[in-house]
Amino acid sequence: MFAVALIAQHLFPFGAAAQKDSPPGASATACPKAADVKQPHMLGLWRAEFEGQPAGATVLLEKNANYADSFSGQINRNGERAKVAGDVEDGEFTLEESADGVRITATWTGDVVEGSCGREIRGTWQASREKRASPFVLRKLAGP
Repeated sequence: MFAVALIAQHLFPFGAAAQKDSPPGASATACPKAADVKQPHMLGLWRAEFEGQPAGATVLLEKNANYADSFSGQINRNGERAKVAGDVEDGEFTLEESADGVRITATWTGDVVEGSCGREIRGTWQASREKRASPFVLRKLAGP
């Protein structure tokens, strides 16, 4: 029986590859498509990496107290903190960043990566005073 399973795995590697690429602990039914990712999938701790910047950041997203389908939290860049608030709809991610809690100092726009089970987002980060946008990758570290 083991030999049959081993042969089938070599003849039909697609199923094995799909399982291998899924995040740990994710089952087929627990893994939402990018368009189905909602606020609960976003809650938790994330790691942000920015193109051309050696140091990344951590982002903590929690339920937004004022808007039921949104999230808010903070970003920490080597001890410098800023507030964030955003949402995700049909796989499109938007996050606004504010260094002083009043004015928007940067905007994140991106898409949930298909097949990531809602645990990876790619897009652009743009500071309010800069013309050039920087690509970012956001990967979930922990959370619900």
